[in-house]
Amino acid sequence: MKHLIRRLTAVLLCAVLAACAGTPPTTPPDPPLHDELFAPSAEATDAGEVFALSDAMRQYAERELQATLRRPDPRRALIDALYRRGQLGLSYDASVTRNAAEAFEARAGNCLSLVIMTASFAKHLGLPVSYRNVLVDAMYTRQGDLTMANGHVNLILEEVPARPRREAPTPGPLQVDFLPPEDMRGARSVPLKERTILAMFMNNRAAEALNDGRLDDSYAWARAAVRQDPDFGAAINTLGVIYLRAGHRLQAEAALRAVLARDPSDVAALSNLLQLMRHDGREAEARQLGEKLARLEPYPPFHFFDLGRAAMADGDYAGAQKLFDRELSRQPLQHEVRFWAAQAAWHLGDAATAADHLRQARDNSPDPHSQAIYATKLDHLLDRFRASRLQQPTRAVN
Repeated sequence: MKHLIRRLTAVLLCAVLAACAGTPPTTPPDPPLHDELFAPSAEATDAGEVFALSDAMRQYAERELQATLRRPDPRRALIDALYRRGQLGLSYDASVTRNAAEAFEARAGNCLSLVIMTASFAKHLGLPVSYRNVLVDAMYTRQGDLTMANGHVNLILEEVPARPRREAPTPGPLQVDFLPPEDMRGARSVPLKERTILAMFMNNRAAEALNDGRLDDSYAWARAAVRQDPDFGAAINTLGVIYLRAGHRLQAEAALRAVLARDPSDVAALSNLLQLMRHDGREAEARQLGEKLARLEPYPPFHFFDLGRAAMADGDYAGAQKLFDRELSRQPLQHEVRFWAAQAAWHLGDAATAADHLRQARDNSPDPHSQAIYATKLDHLLDRFRASRLQQPTRAVN
C-alpha cells in the first residue's frame, strides 16, 4: 500500500454503492473443529472486545468528538477529528492486528484495525456504519515458509438526515479508506457483514500467533473466527494450516477440503492441500491438483523474486533485475522485493534506481521498525553515492 507512511490520512470518497448479485451458495459442511488436539489458550477471543471503547476512548469522544454531532455532516467532522487534525498522530503498523482500544492506545494499526477503531467511534456517536471488501490484488508477505495474502477493507458511513444548518451534508454514503484515490480507481467492492469483519480480525490474530509458533493460541483464534462466521473460508484454510503445522494431517486435509467445497478455485487451500499430498507421497493426486493450480495461478507468489535472489547469488545482476521487475509487476508495493531490486540496481551502477527502490521499500514497509531500517539503508546508499561522485577525477578543459 502506498499509504504505509508514518502519518495516516483517511481518504473520503462519496459513492453510490450497489450490492453485487450472485448465485446463492450451497450449504457447506460444518467447519472441522478439534478442541481435543490443543491445550486451552489463555488469550481472550471474545468478539465483544473487538469494538469495545476503552476509558481513554470515551474521554476522547467526550472531549473531541461530541461537537461533531452539531456539524452539518457529522461523518466528515468525525474523520477530520480522527485523522486530519494530526492530534492522534496515527501510524500504519501491520506488525500486529489491534482491536479498537489497542489501536487507539498505540496510535497505530493496519487497515483492518483502523477500520474497526473508526467504526467503534462512529457507533458510539450513533452514526450508522457498514463495511466493504475491496477487490484489489492481494499483497503477499512471507515469514519463513508461511506466506500470507493481505487484502483490503474499508468503511462506509451511511447518509445522515438533513440538519438545519447553513451548509448541506454530503449526499449518499461516505466511503472512508486508507488507500490513496489513485489506488482505488476502478476497484470493485462487495458488502461485508460485521460478523465477517470480526472473523477477519480473529483470523489475522490466528495467523500472527501461527507465525510466532504459538499453535494453541493460533487454534483458539481460528476456532473463534470460524464460529463467528462459518462462511469465511479464509479462517477454515488457516485452521487447516494449523492442523498441518501441529502434525494432524487427516484433520488438515478435512479442513482444506471443506474450503474447496465452498470454492473449488481457492488458490490458498489448493496450494496447502498440494503440499500435504506431496509430503505424503500421493503423487497421482498431487499431479492432478498441481495441474489445476497451475491453470489458476501459473506462478505462485514470490516465484520471480526467488529466482532473482538465486541470480544474485550467481552474480547475474542484470538477470536478477529483470526477475525482480517481473515480481514487482505483480506486487509493486512489496517492500522486500523492492529492497533486493535496489541491491541489483546498485551492483549495476544505477544508484538513482537503487535509491528509488529503497524509498518505495521504506514507504511501503509494514511497521515503523522496518521503515527505520530502510531509511537507514537509504541514507547509507546516498552517502556512498555522494562519496563516489566526489572521488571521481576531474579533467581540465581548454
